[in-house]
Amino acid sequence: MKTLLSILILGLPLISAVIAASQPNIVLILADDMGPGEPSHAGGIIPTPTLDLMAKEGMRFTDAHTTSAVCTPTRYGILTGRYNWRSRLKRGVLFNATDKALMDPERLNLPNFLQKAGYHTGCVGKWHLGADFERAPKDAKPDKSKRGASWQVDYSKPFKNGPVDVGFDEAFFILSSLDMAPYLYLRNNQAISLPTVNKGFPHNEYNKYQRIGAAAADFEASDCLADWASESRDYVKRRAKDKKKKPFFLYLPLTSPHTPITPGAKFKGKYPQYSWYADFMAETDWVVGQVLEQLKESGLDDNTIVIFTSDNGFAPYVKIPKMIDAGYRPSGSFRGAKATIYEGGHRVPFLVRWPGKVKAGSVNPTTICTTDFFATFAGLLGKKDE
Repeated sequence: MKTLLSILILGLPLISAVIAASQPNIVLILADDMGPGEPSHAGGIIPTPTLDLMAKEGMRFTDAHTTSAVCTPTRYGILTGRYNWRSRLKRGVLFNATDKALMDPERLNLPNFLQKAGYHTGCVGKWHLGADFERAPKDAKPDKSKRGASWQVDYSKPFKNGPVDVGFDEAFFILSSLDMAPYLYLRNNQAISLPTVNKGFPHNEYNKYQRIGAAAADFEASDCLADWASESRDYVKRRAKDKKKKPFFLYLPLTSPHTPITPGAKFKGKYPQYSWYADFMAETDWVVGQVLEQLKESGLDDNTIVIFTSDNGFAPYVKIPKMIDAGYRPSGSFRGAKATIYEGGHRVPFLVRWPGKVKAGSVNPTTICTTDFFATFAGLLGKKDE
């Protein structure tokens, strides 16, 4: 695996530490609740042609881990380079719109470090690290249907300490998960549409449980993956036209295949012999393909590192009986799943693609961890001492 390349995946010198002639673009795609056995190249029964192509054209890590088996802590570790237990959150995840932001904007982190290194930084997708909203004013005649934490903040006002305050130049995102209100899009530090209705989304065709809360009237969970793809493509197009030719960092934390299982109209029913979950996996793979396609169309493919991984393992409460009967093993050969201490909870898929730099079709058994992205990219740019 020795080649003239500077890529220190998660702080470990996997290949020669030779700094790239020009700063590479970085795209970090984070699936939500995808186990190590789910991509088809790892034994999954649902075709994932884009992820398989990344494995064929890049490097696949077979012993990759997160520092937590649930959403928020892993994301904190990825974007700060710190162990998640060093934050104030000692268990679980951020849950409500009233939860304060977890990241300290005064502390050096991955996005603001890359900003200072000359990168343009963008975030598209699921944030789940909190933001500081103003409280909603008290109504003399409150609407009894609009109760709960998601109605207790003022979405008409800009919020603080979200993505753009911790180092992202621009952001298009949802606050938490698609089963945690509010259900609406936010751009930079402002809600795009205000919540006017209560809404929720059933987990899947087997489980109609849903968390009802504040929502924009036109927000639909099944639109999200297509919207993440479209926004990501637009971001890449804008960066390709940048007259300053600044390198970019695109952080793309997806909302899939986390519950609710809500594949878009073009994918729902693609695998009727299995379940909506299979359709959702197919759409997740498609989103990754859209990003790779746009990089090629924009002429940025060769100088862009694309990384795909997940925040934790498969969620065991997702009911997929037909897939299990067909041999689907989302955790692969490992015990446990999301929210457990076992390897199925924190072992994740991990792919790195950089044409002409990362050896195509290589498989690496090195134990790696998502917390060290920060140190990795600092090393890549020759700024690790900073």
